[in-house]
Amino acid sequence: MLTNLLRLIFLHLLAWAGRLFVARPAPDAAPRRILVIKPDHLGDVLLATPALQQLRQNHPQAQIVALVNPSSAVILQSNPDLDGLLTLPFPGFVRQPMPPAHPQHVIPGLRLLAPYVMLFRYAALVRAGNFDTALLFRDDHWWGAALALLAGIPKRIGHAVPVCRPFLTTALDWNPQQHVAAQELAVAAAADEKRQAAYLQSLHIFSLRFDPAPADVAWATDWLVQQGVRPDERLVVIHPGTGGPTKHWRAERWAAVATMLTAQSDIRIALTGGPAEEALVSAVTAAMQRATLTLAGQTSIGQLAALLGRAALVLGVDSGPLHLAVSQSVPTIHLFGPSDQKRFGPWGDPARHRVVRAGLWCSPCGVFSACPRHTDPPECMEAIAVDDVIRAARSLLA
Repeated sequence: MLTNLLRLIFLHLLAWAGRLFVARPAPDAAPRRILVIKPDHLGDVLLATPALQQLRQNHPQAQIVALVNPSSAVILQSNPDLDGLLTLPFPGFVRQPMPPAHPQHVIPGLRLLAPYVMLFRYAALVRAGNFDTALLFRDDHWWGAALALLAGIPKRIGHAVPVCRPFLTTALDWNPQQHVAAQELAVAAAADEKRQAAYLQSLHIFSLRFDPAPADVAWATDWLVQQGVRPDERLVVIHPGTGGPTKHWRAERWAAVATMLTAQSDIRIALTGGPAEEALVSAVTAAMQRATLTLAGQTSIGQLAALLGRAALVLGVDSGPLHLAVSQSVPTIHLFGPSDQKRFGPWGDPARHRVVRAGLWCSPCGVFSACPRHTDPPECMEAIAVDDVIRAARSLLA
């Protein structure tokens, strides 16, 4: 508690000092150069694409630039709603931090100062962009809010989270249980005060957007032909992996689902995964009673999206690739345990995108490294029955 209080006091002092050097925004000035700050990973960046569509619709003449992690840039590289894309290794969001060149010489206290040193360094770089409006697309990201202030951006819009509010000129009412896509739509709408009140009426008009390149679409077509998938067969893709260990479902259960689905003669199963998920995909394949197609570590993001777009159904746990499937308008089934489906569930028609969860009293806890109650496998995932997943799958396939 004391640490949090001291940090909040420090952030208020930092915001007070920063405002001394920033011009006040003109009350009715329309945004001309907009910076969208989104520090998250692949799936969360996909969930921001509806707000980008709304922003472009509301401000067709503005220059809209997104600032994201290098690892997430692929999601927005070809996004038609953006005029530019900048990358920044946001502290706390880089999956594999670079070790210091000489760790034996690093003073421990300096590591605590590293995010603040980065903050001033990157604020100077962002200042050169002459942005007049900054939109914070993550509700609790004080670092991004401080970056916008120190970069001299006059209008800064986000949510009234205590650690962010001191840095904002417009702080929207904050509901920590609201879906993150809806939060981002609210921030995008607030860039134009005349449209802010109406944004709720069009929440689901804007869907997730990711357009695979023509070469990726051609690759998916060729790969399916090479694997002997017939035109009369339906492809079902299972993506079992994700970044957080507590979000995993056991490999033998995925194998049971795949085996039961292939009892239908027109179903072909494909298992996908990233380079770090090859062992998991191999474990699922080994536990299966039928041969299956595997593509772990063999596709780019664009190729994976194109392949998912050819599927009749995609199943997996809470992960970026499942949101990628939603962006391709493919029916999906998402297994949720420690994750909060209200905030991070599929953004689309609930009739086409199902969430399966056990509904334990402790879920969602939001802890993805290890179960706080020390259950292994995590009880919230272990309690999801194979029959429940099969029932949802057959319903969507029908």
